[in-house]
Amino acid sequence: MSEEAKWYVVHTYSGYENKVASSIENAVENRKLHDLIQEVKVPTETVVEVKDNKKREVERKIFPSYVLVKMVVTDESWYVVRNIRGVTGFVGPGSKPIPLTDEEVARFKVEVKEVVLDFQVGDSVRVSDGYLEGFIGVVNSIDTDKGTVKVTVSMMGKDVPVELELEQVESLD
Repeated sequence: MSEEAKWYVVHTYSGYENKVASSIENAVENRKLHDLIQEVKVPTETVVEVKDNKKREVERKIFPSYVLVKMVVTDESWYVVRNIRGVTGFVGPGSKPIPLTDEEVARFKVEVKEVVLDFQVGDSVRVSDGYLEGFIGVVNSIDTDKGTVKVTVSMMGKDVPVELELEQVESLD
């Protein structure tokens, strides 16, 4: 299979998101379509609700009436998803599904990419890219969600804090 699976947005009747997601998963199992339809998600977030002076955590759908499906679009995979009860169609012009961009996938936190770093706060690092390439600095903070690291570098006898992309620094080890 040469084509790579991408994330697509499926529109559903309101309140049918979980039912549609499990129906798609069942269809994948029954028809052995694991190579075409790889993942199904109903994006949710946990929020704190205050009701009757009581706080409780509830899971809320981030995109009501939508289900995200990671799939390779073929006539068969399109037909299976499109004909699930509760699905009104794919998001895209006409009947042609349009995949989410990498930026949208990252922004919607559909796929959480695990970040493994070989440095931590307090370590000395070398700037490997950008206008400060070659400078050595000390890591002040790391924000893996944003993909940034704050480093203090010494320039002209002064310590200067700078924010860089994680990919722009490397461990001295």
